[in-house]
Amino acid sequence: MDSWCLPHRGDTDPASSANARLRRRPGHVQTGAVPRTARVVELVDAYDGFLLDAYGVLKDAAGALPGAVELLYRLRAAGKPYLVVTNDASRLPDTVSRSLAALGLDVAPSAVVTSGSLLAPHFAARGLAGARCLVLGTPDSYRYVEEAGGALAPLDGRAEIDALVVCDDDGYDLRRGLDAAVSAGVRALDAGRDLALVLPNPDLVYPKGGGLFGVTAGSIALVVEAALRRRYPDRGLAFVALGKPRPAMFEEARRRLGVARPLMVGDQLETDIAGALAVGIDAVLVEGVSRWSPGAAVEPTWLLPSLEA
Repeated sequence: MDSWCLPHRGDTDPASSANARLRRRPGHVQTGAVPRTARVVELVDAYDGFLLDAYGVLKDAAGALPGAVELLYRLRAAGKPYLVVTNDASRLPDTVSRSLAALGLDVAPSAVVTSGSLLAPHFAARGLAGARCLVLGTPDSYRYVEEAGGALAPLDGRAEIDALVVCDDDGYDLRRGLDAAVSAGVRALDAGRDLALVLPNPDLVYPKGGGLFGVTAGSIALVVEAALRRRYPDRGLAFVALGKPRPAMFEEARRRLGVARPLMVGDQLETDIAGALAVGIDAVLVEGVSRWSPGAAVEPTWLLPSLEA
């Protein structure tokens, strides 16, 4: 398990340079090779559309990151479509769009793909319509669960539940939420019921700015999971993660983008980069939460020191 997510140069023509490099790279993983450092202008010219992570690429908790506003302007000017692909399960697309707009980042709700939106197909596939769900998250997280067909249970350890859904670290008192989740989970398992453990956002941490980090849903799920497994070691209890790096989010984003050659722009090797590469999408690592070094298990197609490069 990685510490950051839950497991799983002298060319005169930047466009021809980038495309030539792409032609020399039959695939996006070259074992043992050093990923090339790119410039934003090269990548915009070389790819047809862009999948952009939110936290760590466009913004952090302190605001828009340097070069983010300019990147979106450059993409629009070049006629290159883009989507924000985020593991956030605490905000509906409308909410994400409004929060980005407040930072000067122009992203329509229809251009937002969230991990929360994966709850509906997951509930349908697992027969969870009508399941009583204890949800750790925000009011928008509750909306995601209700729209998926789940029935909200109170944040109370005495609640009778069929599922635990960990969406975010915000929207509730953390200690109270953890106690309620573990207690209600134990009640369900002691009663002999199957208990669905669902984790839309498997990120462990997020960047807060200024070199600071915060823990988020994946870390919270690990605590709940460890407590339940301690009591029921033979039940194989584990949260099902839905967001990056799992394939569903990238496949949905690629379908919606509708271009032949997309590029994922992310700051976490084990979610943004590994997930994109696994489904055949090239990926550029913007130095942030992750820093690539030779011998790393995940090798991005490109390296980008910052969006201002």
